[in-house]
Amino acid sequence: MNLLPFGKLPPAKPRSFVPADIDLGDWPQIAPLFDQLEVRAAQATTAAAFEKWLLDWCELSAALDQEGSTRNIAMTCHTDNAEAEKAYLYFVENVEPQLKPRQFALEKIYVAHPCRAELLKVVAPSSGLRPPSPPMGEKDGMRGNVGGRYEVFDRDVANHVQLFRPENVALETEEAKLGQQYQKLIGSQTVNFRSEEKTLVQMGRYLEEPDRVLRQEAWQLVAQRRLQDVEKCEEIMVELIKLRHQIAKNAGFKNYLEFIFRQKGRFDYTPADCVKFHDAIESEIMPAVREIQNDRQRQLNLEKLRPWDLAVDPQNRAPLKPFADVGEMVARTQKIFNHLDAGLAANFQEMQDKKLLDLDNRKGKAPGGYQSTLSEARVPFIFMNAVGVQRDVETILHEAGHAFHAQATRGEDLYPYRSAPIEFCEVASMAMELLGNEFLEEFYPASSPLTPTLSPSGGEGENSADANRARKTHLEGIIGFFPWMAVVDGFQHWIYTHPGHTRAERKAAYLQLMDRFGGDVDYSGFEEVRAHSWHRQLHIFLYPFYYVEYGIAQLGALQVWANSKANKAKALGDYKKSLSLGGSRPLPELFAAAGCKLQFDAATINPLIQLASTELKKL
Repeated sequence: MNLLPFGKLPPAKPRSFVPADIDLGDWPQIAPLFDQLEVRAAQATTAAAFEKWLLDWCELSAALDQEGSTRNIAMTCHTDNAEAEKAYLYFVENVEPQLKPRQFALEKIYVAHPCRAELLKVVAPSSGLRPPSPPMGEKDGMRGNVGGRYEVFDRDVANHVQLFRPENVALETEEAKLGQQYQKLIGSQTVNFRSEEKTLVQMGRYLEEPDRVLRQEAWQLVAQRRLQDVEKCEEIMVELIKLRHQIAKNAGFKNYLEFIFRQKGRFDYTPADCVKFHDAIESEIMPAVREIQNDRQRQLNLEKLRPWDLAVDPQNRAPLKPFADVGEMVARTQKIFNHLDAGLAANFQEMQDKKLLDLDNRKGKAPGGYQSTLSEARVPFIFMNAVGVQRDVETILHEAGHAFHAQATRGEDLYPYRSAPIEFCEVASMAMELLGNEFLEEFYPASSPLTPTLSPSGGEGENSADANRARKTHLEGIIGFFPWMAVVDGFQHWIYTHPGHTRAERKAAYLQLMDRFGGDVDYSGFEEVRAHSWHRQLHIFLYPFYYVEYGIAQLGALQVWANSKANKAKALGDYKKSLSLGGSRPLPELFAAAGCKLQFDAATINPLIQLASTELKKL
């Protein structure tokens, strides 16, 4: 039974090392390839031979990563399919535990190889974009010398060798299995709403309805359903915390926070920088958040703003309906890219032609959205849960940005360089939301096409009221995101620097952050819902500490957007050039290539929030 919409994809380049007929889900067939690489390493006595060995290793890694990705895709597309679950868990339990120590053995061979020094002399293409001042974190000696073709790769491998512990492999397997339990639990959550079974994602559209009684009914029903699984979510979290603390301890770290920063290769900023980021959000962004909330409360004529009042149009207009079905969403998105750039338009069309999209929401499908790169085929796959709301338009633009990133690096043979640090990957996606928003009239045609209006970008264009309304919602969402990011990141800082904490202490720490960053929303009568609202944030369960990257990247995306207002062609050209670099350059240089600065202090945030606020007033 084929559970993948795209079927079997051929490699982007013919294999030269991995056998064409190998079963990459069968470890006895995989192991001999690692044996060969270990033997061949000693035979590589020149830089050229060592480089060929390295590229063969990359070929094997890409093929194995694609095998894991396809099984994960099948499982998340069909969480209720026993065959998909079995195949995913088999790979997690029987292949990955064998794979990690063998990959580590090759990394050790690389670090100790006598030709390593010669390889590092290979010159990287000059970007001319070295930042004029040291990035955050460099003062601690973290960044190191990064200049040659292989310097970033070398730095990352050396870091991984220092961190690897064989005893952590089994713990990481248990961690992945707990994550799958969380996904299965959340994916199974449905409610019966007015005699119809609905997923919780589908219920989100009712929060945009002008009928406040309807909104409250929908919100409470979802909240009550989530509360039914509080104990299960808490139990999973307790086990995850124990596992992660032990993983850090095994690697010689005081706590998981220190470990994860090293593991994620955060060479250019520190935990202290993140804390300063939280403080800057409180001082520079929270006033704008409260202003937006107060305007909403006033326009809705409410004494207090309640949690079911946050998504509805403040003028009580009917919800935006950008499309009727997924096919229409894809067609209209294609038209946006046709306007924006011919190359990006061709990339999105390729995804349709190769069936690299699974976009509709249905029962049994994991929540959320993601872009996954099929590493050997060198093509992206987009997964999401579209239900016909404006947020879906933002999501498809976002995930398309990730896809364009993957497509921009498909010519890179050094596999690790086909992906960038997450902080920059999210610049690719978030900037695409803002750049694509210029053409939202493809979803919301202008009602008076004969009357040109001033577009938000400052030029003459045909703008519709609904398109401007969507743009306003999007900008408000960006401003409102930063405080939630600070909550999620700050909460994890607290969790993993307080090992052995009680459930009550964890709850109190979360509520303290919500008081600081939650704004003026009244949860009276629903205190337990508020106290456990973090359960819906899958990153806390599945991808620990993968959230501050969104905030850092959003500042980069806002800079790309600001640049586009001065010079659209140059901003888009810089954007595309930066994507093509993949992970071949350090993070500050990637930001510089896109015309941005890797900074997230108050001085950087203030003018960007002022720009967003000014644009909101225009809309």
